Amino acid sequence: MKKIVLTGGGTAGHVTPNIALIPRLRELGYEIDYIGSYEGIENKLISDFGIPYYGISTGKFRRYFDPKNFSDPFRVMKGCAQAKKILKQLKPNIIFSKGGFVSVPVIWAAASLKIPCIIHESDLTPGLANKLCIPKATKICCNFPETLKYLPGNKAVLTGSPIREELLKGDKEAAYKLCGFDGSKPVIMVMGGSQGASAINKVIREALPRLLEDFDIIHICGKEKMDNMLLTTPGYKQFEYVRAELKDLFAITDLVVSRAGANAICELLALRLPNLLIPLPLTASRGDQLLNAASFESQGYSMVMQEENLDEDSLVDALHELYQNRSSFTEKMENSSQYNAINSIIRMIEENAKE
Repeated sequence: MKKIVLTGGGTAGHVTPNIALIPRLRELGYEIDYIGSYEGIENKLISDFGIPYYGISTGKFRRYFDPKNFSDPFRVMKGCAQAKKILKQLKPNIIFSKGGFVSVPVIWAAASLKIPCIIHESDLTPGLANKLCIPKATKICCNFPETLKYLPGNKAVLTGSPIREELLKGDKEAAYKLCGFDGSKPVIMVMGGSQGASAINKVIREALPRLLEDFDIIHICGKEKMDNMLLTTPGYKQFEYVRAELKDLFAITDLVVSRAGANAICELLALRLPNLLIPLPLTASRGDQLLNAASFESQGYSMVMQEENLDEDSLVDALHELYQNRSSFTEKMENSSQYNAINSIIRMIEENAKE
């Protein structure tokens, strides 16, 4: 039986593409194991799939001063030793990594054991963790045409991001029942990533009286970020985080307000959902979401609003404009060629797996 080790973690975006590959890998008869951090979100997300999970020590590489910069290199070294021991035990034919700092010890250990490694870079420019893994990788998958210029030409492949096929198979009736909506208004879904987005949450709630005149709203607001004062507001349904029900909620969604994390926006592209992107600003990130959003805007898939320009009036106006012009966004997304990521990545795994 062929064996594959999946790795990646730190945020849901570093895990969900791995999850999207699992059904096809099982169809092909792969034995699947997962290596992640001890207590990262990846452990919780993978637990539903009956896949053996191995936790290792990991540390973050920072471009700024932090006292942990002195201890984290030792945590990474420990993680490398742990990963090497696990890989010697499992003897996988190949590694697939979705990135995040937990992947660095795994890729380094795999390379030392001459196990082929395929890594996936979601953002337009490679993050630091993947930069550290690129020299060790056999192949590097990416989402954006612009990314190819940042990668070694003999390794880079434009694949898009693997999207969970279940997201295309939602139950509208179940979603209306869950939310208490009657289907008489178009639905806006607001999502700020697995950690939520306080700035977006605040403005959405300020704009609720005006938005609810024309829309029903699903608000995925992040852990411990629900507003209990609004729990019984008609037409407004809050969730901290959504897992199994997400496919159903997407089925009744007409517009999406989202951060511009690469995996999230690739899901919106696959679902052909017109969207307003509010990327993380430079003050809170390395700027990857700004580049992701700009690429999608230039391709006609998204409207973009910068967080510093976000207020009640601008949000309400933008959403009405997006709804009025929704068909033009949908048409552009329907003509995109980045839909076969799972097939492309699986083919790459099959071609590069060690015999």
